Amino acid sequence: MAGSDSKTNQTFHLHLVSDSTGETIHSVARACLVQFDDVEPIEHVWPMARTGHAMNVVLEGIEEKPGPVIFTLVDDGLREKLRDGCRRLKVPCISVLDPVIAALGKFLDAQPLHRIGGQHEMDAEYFQRIEAMDWALAHDDGQRAEEYDQSDVVLVGVSRTSKTPTCLYLANRGVKAANVPFVPDIPLPNILDTLKQTLVIGLTNDPKRLVELRRARLALLQQAEETPYIDPELVQAEITGARRYFTERSWPVIDVTRRSIEETAAAVMIQLARHAESKEKSPASQEGADGASN
Repeated sequence: MAGSDSKTNQTFHLHLVSDSTGETIHSVARACLVQFDDVEPIEHVWPMARTGHAMNVVLEGIEEKPGPVIFTLVDDGLREKLRDGCRRLKVPCISVLDPVIAALGKFLDAQPLHRIGGQHEMDAEYFQRIEAMDWALAHDDGQRAEEYDQSDVVLVGVSRTSKTPTCLYLANRGVKAANVPFVPDIPLPNILDTLKQTLVIGLTNDPKRLVELRRARLALLQQAEETPYIDPELVQAEITGARRYFTERSWPVIDVTRRSIEETAAAVMIQLARHAESKEKSPASQEGADGASN
């Protein structure tokens, strides 16, 4: 349906079936759907489908509103029940994890555990993410600077460079991230120049794009538009000053222009990996390692 070039603005039903929370399958579906223009899926999410009765309810919903089915199910009986029902209803039925699990099993010469919702278990990694989330909130917008040496990374950037949402996204990866606003003529915390283990990254944006974002912000807040905050020349000077400041300290710089939060976070993760690698290579000279990573 969605592959036909002759149709536009197609609306179709999409069923996402999972024996866990459904987060994995929802992310996969989103990643696939962005590859198609002019389609509007009506998503039907069926989480925690772990019993025969639950699967009967799912199949009734699919029969009522037919459409492709994407699933992540561990139990073989439920998988076959869903597949049989979809064959009867003549709708596609796709397991998104089977090819990956099969390939890994073959490479590792091991059998999968078929553990339901294993990625959501409350293990050490889970609590690390919760701790990182608390850290990001407590160290947002320059707060508690004296504790920055306990962060994995500190993001320093001018206003509207997505510092806070990037820190929160990183927290979901277990990264303890803090952020500090770069404001002209206001000194940054001195601790930033003394950090050894913690990576500091500068965030910048294209001046024209930054003015657009700030104008939209002021409009949302119903504030006066004529302000130095959005003056093109002053914004240009602000960006130039920030870049010079970051360069003088050999901090990595990420230009967030047109980047999504996810893309900015991915760039931060790359810098963190380089930083960790440099520390491993030169454990006896931490300051030299920090400089090499930047």
